[in-house]
Amino acid sequence: MSLFRTKNLDDMIAHSKKPGGLAKVLGPFDLVLMGIGAIVGTGIFVLTGTGALTAGPALSLSFVVAAVACCFAALCYAEFASTVPVAGSIYTYSYATLGELAAWMIGWDLLLEYGLAAAAVSVGWSGYFQSLLSGFGIALPVALTAAPGALPGVTTFINLPALVIMLALTAMLGWGVRESARLNNIMVAIKVGVVLLFIIFGARHVQPANWQPYMPFGYHGMLSAAALVFFAFIGFDAVTSAAEEVKKPSRDLPIGIIGSLAVCAVLYVVVSAIMTGIVPYQKFLGVDHPVSLALQYAGENWIAGFVDLGAILGMTTVILVMAFGQTRIIFAMSRDGLLPKRLSTVHPRFHTPFFATWLVGIVFGLIAAVIPLNILAELINIGTLAAFTMVSVAVVVLRKRRPDLPRAFRCPGVPYVPALAVILCVGLMSFLSWVTWVAFTIWLVIGLVIYFGYARRRSLLHPQQ
Repeated sequence: MSLFRTKNLDDMIAHSKKPGGLAKVLGPFDLVLMGIGAIVGTGIFVLTGTGALTAGPALSLSFVVAAVACCFAALCYAEFASTVPVAGSIYTYSYATLGELAAWMIGWDLLLEYGLAAAAVSVGWSGYFQSLLSGFGIALPVALTAAPGALPGVTTFINLPALVIMLALTAMLGWGVRESARLNNIMVAIKVGVVLLFIIFGARHVQPANWQPYMPFGYHGMLSAAALVFFAFIGFDAVTSAAEEVKKPSRDLPIGIIGSLAVCAVLYVVVSAIMTGIVPYQKFLGVDHPVSLALQYAGENWIAGFVDLGAILGMTTVILVMAFGQTRIIFAMSRDGLLPKRLSTVHPRFHTPFFATWLVGIVFGLIAAVIPLNILAELINIGTLAAFTMVSVAVVVLRKRRPDLPRAFRCPGVPYVPALAVILCVGLMSFLSWVTWVAFTIWLVIGLVIYFGYARRRSLLHPQQ
């Protein structure tokens, strides 16, 4: 039964309020922009092209399906985050409801999700950055531009820009969460402005004939694209990782989670509709800059340059927030004894988990530098969908076990809304490739070995502790 031992919710909340911990400096505006910063990036600037090839003009409907699945999960996240404002996101919620083993496995899953997301976006950032440099006549040595084997017929050793951006943002996160939030807010404002520029100028060039047939690959193509572009919504859950650094978590966290998801869903649907209305979907084959391509196709080349800049800033904020989320998951797991205690030490001056932050930056910076993007991508989606499924189950369990617990925000329609979230998330998982399922299973097996070989005996809930 020790596998199902749970942490006391009241003790968790009290411990998070002790002096000397993480600084409480974030408000609702910071959280909404943090969510937008994590969401608007590779999904809208890169994956829309691949999604259009899979769904055709129905890509906008694919974004709606993915957004609905995320919305149901977001309502569950909002209830948990406002009720249990403790670092660790779904890992912490699972520990309080489903038990230690479930918490460890979902925490282990989140390490994969956030870490690979930061690494994958770093690779995409590198591509756009090199494209920007080439516009000024600057070219890096080919050997330093991509991971080994990433470019067919070309010898490459390391993706240096991807490593550099990871380390630079790691330094910012280590410096302080307030400073990181300010940087994120500025970059989010710029990239949302760039997206609005695309909408305003791109809408004038839409040819409705390009939307026919609307669903050339049927519902299967539309749902397959939804499973792919689900990656575009990853990030709103990272807002919950900042729970211990929020001034008024009971009010601000639901605003941050639901607000950021709503803004991004509207932007995605509008952008994908305009993009496929300007360019016939077949022309996105092999294109890694679909939004700027649409503007070039429409003859708006000067705005296409702004889109490239917006893509770079967009990916920068995604890396920043994903790395932030992972450090807080590691912090929470270490504080519970499941990972080495050094990972939960807080810097006396910066009030950040300094050692854990640099460990994440170095490890996943190196992964971004030496592993091609196509190997990283789908694993991120399956990890996120598994996490969303878990939080949807956990919110129902907590309602049953602790109906007396004060809830500043209540997920409506329990248990039906959480059940719909589970059905949609598992359904989207079924559209991912079998190779992804095998790789995910291997990662979970590794997690089980570490849990039984190390974490279980060192847990603070272990009888001998």
